[in-house]
Amino acid sequence: MSDSVGAGVATRLGEFVSANAQTDTGGTWQLESKKMLEIHLAGGNVFTKLGAMVAYYGNLTFERAGAGSAGKFLKTMATGERAATTKVTGSGILYCADQGKEISILYLENESIYVNGSDCLAYSETLSWDIVFTGGAGMMAGGLFSLKLSGTGYVAITTNGRPLVLGVAPNSPLFTDPNATVAWSDALQTSVKADVNLKTMLGRASGETFQMRFDGQGFVVVQPYEEIVAASSGGA
Repeated sequence: MSDSVGAGVATRLGEFVSANAQTDTGGTWQLESKKMLEIHLAGGNVFTKLGAMVAYYGNLTFERAGAGSAGKFLKTMATGERAATTKVTGSGILYCADQGKEISILYLENESIYVNGSDCLAYSETLSWDIVFTGGAGMMAGGLFSLKLSGTGYVAITTNGRPLVLGVAPNSPLFTDPNATVAWSDALQTSVKADVNLKTMLGRASGETFQMRFDGQGFVVVQPYEEIVAASSGGA
């Protein structure tokens, strides 16, 4: 039996290890690959999406993060597991991922950003947060909510595919599919529009087709994928 390795068939063990070994750029938050986030902790905390941890070095502890105020607790209950976060504490190196999605690391400097609740992978303990609902009761039941992150620190967002940033200007609103909308800038005003024409085309039994509307001056991040997140009944 030949011990030769054909191109595109197999990789020698040593070559595989060398090609995929951990790298270190010296950053506190860095990407090991487009789909793997590495966070260095030195005795502090970081908040991650529930279930995002894939590996870690060091002495780290994991616990479900509390909501804090009564108002935030009620909002978290309304969103169910989709707004649940893990509080990671200690010293070590943490690796996070989310179903093979691509990851972008953003640094906020006394700024705010809104991130779709399903697309926030992790954020610094130095950032304050709140849950914001968009639209009426019908959309709230469907789970259209976002996290508002404010302050100075890091936030990692995820996208199915390469993200596209679209600008919004006064008197030129942008309309997006809620399931393809990932994040948007703080200065924008948001609302939900029901597309009656599409509803008619699809048949009333299909339900209303919703779009997000953005007005003002800023940007919106979208992904080339319509991510359908099943509504949950809430609870801890």
